[in-house]
Amino acid sequence: MASPAPAPTRICFDAFELDTASGELRKAGILLRLQPQPFRVLLLLIERAGQVVTREEIQRCLWTDSTFVDFDHGINFSVNQIRGALVDNAENPRYVETIPRRGYRFIGTVACPKPAPKSAWSRWASVIGASVVVVGLAAGCLWWLNGRKAHALSPTDTVVLTDFVNTTGDAVFDGTLREGLAVQLQQSPFLSLISDERIHQTLHLMGRPAGAKLTPEIARELCVRTGSAAFLEGSIAQVGTRYDVILKAANCSNGESLASTEAQASDKSHVLDALGKASSELRTKLGESLSTVKKFDMPLEEAATPSLEALQAYSLGIKALGGEVDSVAAAALFQRAIKLDPGFADAYVMLGHCYSNLGESSLASENIRKAFELLNRMSGPEKFHIEGDYELLVTGNLGKAQRAFEVAAQTYPRDWFPPLALGNIDQELGDYERSLEKFRRSFRFDANGLTYAGLAGTYVLLNRLGEARATAEEAGSNSVDYFHNIYYMLAFLQNDTAGMQQEVAWATGKTGVEDVLLGFEASTSAYFGRMQRSREFSRRAVASAERADEKETAASYEADEAVTEALFGNRVEARNKATAALRLSTGRDVQYAAALARALAEDSAGAVSLVDDLVKRFPEDTIIQLNYSPTVHAQVSLNIKNVARAFNDLQISAPYELGSTPAALLSLYPVFVHGQAYLAARQGSEAVAEFQKILDHRGVILNEAIVPLVHLGLARAYALQGDTSKARAAYNDFLTLWKDADPDIPILNQAKAEYAKLQ
Repeated sequence: MASPAPAPTRICFDAFELDTASGELRKAGILLRLQPQPFRVLLLLIERAGQVVTREEIQRCLWTDSTFVDFDHGINFSVNQIRGALVDNAENPRYVETIPRRGYRFIGTVACPKPAPKSAWSRWASVIGASVVVVGLAAGCLWWLNGRKAHALSPTDTVVLTDFVNTTGDAVFDGTLREGLAVQLQQSPFLSLISDERIHQTLHLMGRPAGAKLTPEIARELCVRTGSAAFLEGSIAQVGTRYDVILKAANCSNGESLASTEAQASDKSHVLDALGKASSELRTKLGESLSTVKKFDMPLEEAATPSLEALQAYSLGIKALGGEVDSVAAAALFQRAIKLDPGFADAYVMLGHCYSNLGESSLASENIRKAFELLNRMSGPEKFHIEGDYELLVTGNLGKAQRAFEVAAQTYPRDWFPPLALGNIDQELGDYERSLEKFRRSFRFDANGLTYAGLAGTYVLLNRLGEARATAEEAGSNSVDYFHNIYYMLAFLQNDTAGMQQEVAWATGKTGVEDVLLGFEASTSAYFGRMQRSREFSRRAVASAERADEKETAASYEADEAVTEALFGNRVEARNKATAALRLSTGRDVQYAAALARALAEDSAGAVSLVDDLVKRFPEDTIIQLNYSPTVHAQVSLNIKNVARAFNDLQISAPYELGSTPAALLSLYPVFVHGQAYLAARQGSEAVAEFQKILDHRGVILNEAIVPLVHLGLARAYALQGDTSKARAAYNDFLTLWKDADPDIPILNQAKAEYAKLQ
């Protein structure tokens, strides 16, 4: 029998390239995330290009130990990951075709070089039968695995951390050492840890509670289900006054040891130091270069905290953010960590994120600022994250935030958070296609709840409602259960009243959630002109937020209602609501909404005072400078009939006018005011173009109160053009939306009078 020909190290198809030596997949030179098991499946399919590879053959290739592995789940996961990386579609495949009830076939065109059968093995197998094909496949898999033994892990592998085995009897080590190890390992650009949120999701799919202890057995199953390469075990034992810390890494597929380290602490106060030393040694044994270990290896006492008790509170806070995501409980734990160690930078970061989750932007900004002041106490990706967060949540400078997260993405190319943050920035600037690209990249790195939400939300913004729903449903099937806001908006956009009510009912009584759905109902009621109903839902939303001690969130509902009252011509109510909002909070977005409401209610002096104060308080804030301030000033200019100045005020906002602003339900107002300016200038065709922009971005505008008024604006614009037919149609659209509206709304009576003149 002839000797096997050398297996190719580089395989190409279209713009894709597989490097079998490093286990990497690239597209046009850009590294794509593909975990070890999906990579092996893709390699196997390409080696058999044009032929059917059965599920049984894939199973035999990937798993020699069948004691617990859910093979079907593992194969399905691998194929889905391959299709995600290749941007392939099961319904209309370009690369991986499903052969029902049999397996899969690679249908792409392979080049450079095309992987010929593994010499005599494959040629002989084609003659003497399928049994030898299985042997050949197994040999191929073993070649690929053995070829990687020079390094225990590759740069594309992901890792699962177990809980520590604590035999000391001291509860302070429970959960704490795992969190400390995570902080240490996250400094590494080489290692990539499966996120806690994804662990919670996978535990649920395994039928285990979110807080289940991650024993080596459970961690190994998690490892397989997430397509990871290794799981890391930790243990601590006490011998007299000495503490022994042991770390072990094991292969997910077969449980074999990959590396182990051990360190001793002379007493309890030196345990974290020992953990840091063991972690550094483990990184080198797993294949990381000495240069990056040296560069990114701040001691744990400096990178996090020297206090075991503070780290314990922090780890419990992280745990509270898993599963049901209890930001209130987590915030209390991070506050405790800070009380125990006022220099604990990461605790300030996480407390800031908790407040951001709760809609408390001022408190979020305050804590992110404190974390930024402790930047020298941070390491690894967190140091880069906080620089970006500081610009996002404190200064509001989106350009600087972009640059910070781009550096983070370059330094830690497999970290899912920087592309997620960059996607959010793109949304604020109105570039939704680029935002989608960033969220897809983040999702490839870690399919957790935030990346699912980013994808689904961006699909809504792009009016791709089917994909938004499919993404939300996929998240639900993976145990991510906080898509009720998206489901509500999808139901609204699809005129599904029962669907909206279902989501409101689900939220009833849930602290920190109920107010959001009540706020949506307030906006929806206003959208249809039912102001009495809107006021009632707004009142309930405010009360619910106040019960949750979310003052800024409560203020935002008052401010949104103020804008609606002003739009509809209820000027006194608008001013009163704006005042009520500012009594609760002077947060950035609340103050903007109050300023906009006053401008629309023709309280020009009050509006200018509020928005100019924002400009002074936030001199670098991109959204204030390019969206909020121009919009308010333009409306004030219209109030005094200075149309030319209104156009000039809005000129700066034009490149960013389609952005989705942080202020809830107040997007696209620069466009709306621009349309009003063209009406005032009696330029009908230009006004039509502005109002049409809003209708073309329904996924951005959602149930904002300006939507019915856009139809009214179109009617007035067509009337200016002398197009009576189109004007009547647009008036009819407005009046149909408001067929059940409260009869005493001033703008409604104006519209009816205008419509009557066209008859």
